[in-house]
Amino acid sequence: MLTPLLVAATLTVAATTSDLRDLVAVVGGDRVSVESLTEPRADPHASEIHPRQLARLKHADLLVRIGLDHEPWLPRALRAAGMTPRDLDASRGVALLDTETARLAADRRPHVHAFGNTHYWLDPENARGITALVVDALAALEPAARGVFVANRERFLRDLDSRLSRWRAALRPHAGTRVVAAHDTWPYFARRFDLAIAGAVEEQPGVPPSPAHLGRLIERMRASGVRVIVAEPGASPAIVRRLADATGARVATLAPSVGAEPGATDYVALFDLNVERLARALAP
Repeated sequence: MLTPLLVAATLTVAATTSDLRDLVAVVGGDRVSVESLTEPRADPHASEIHPRQLARLKHADLLVRIGLDHEPWLPRALRAAGMTPRDLDASRGVALLDTETARLAADRRPHVHAFGNTHYWLDPENARGITALVVDALAALEPAARGVFVANRERFLRDLDSRLSRWRAALRPHAGTRVVAAHDTWPYFARRFDLAIAGAVEEQPGVPPSPAHLGRLIERMRASGVRVIVAEPGASPAIVRRLADATGARVATLAPSVGAEPGATDYVALFDLNVERLARALAP
């Protein structure tokens, strides 16, 4: 839900993702100018930063990031920009999943997260904690505008709560349904809407699946009656189609971030799209 940015914007914010960009925009309104440093259809873990984005980072009053180890490219980008803006780690506002399966920090492969699953924005309830942190960060830079930031956040949360009721109602008939995901992107979304991730197409995060792994996954899907595969724009269409053909499962292509699919135009539209597509795939 991007609020139009006016010429009078006083704070410059760099967000590492389109999702954080959107949440900053709904809180800051016309008091901020905010851009994402990454493209929503690109791999967020292995992003290359371009000169325009470096310039934005160099002049930012505030940097808002996913945190944990989601942005391994960010230290390099900060060094190239030669500046370290005020920093907001949005992960401090949420309860993280998969923190009990820590991996060696020395493992630098993309998607291998040492500190927990980083895709926490895909639980819409987590927007509550993230936007609370954004209010405090913006108000620290512009104290006189705290009331504006608080009012903007409250208006956004009223809309979010109304839509969350509809999203839950749409997926409630499918509570407990087991699905297979192409990538380990969806545990927060699944927890919020009472779905079960029965397996992942990737044998290891960021590593293409072996034929043996796919064979085992097909057998498990058949045995447990999994009838939906959750794909996303970056997933291999050939592998997803092979699984679907072998098991009879339907494919629901969901958007992992704002802008990753044409209909995911803002944060709430992201869930409008994903809930509608998933409910359609899960329908009898």
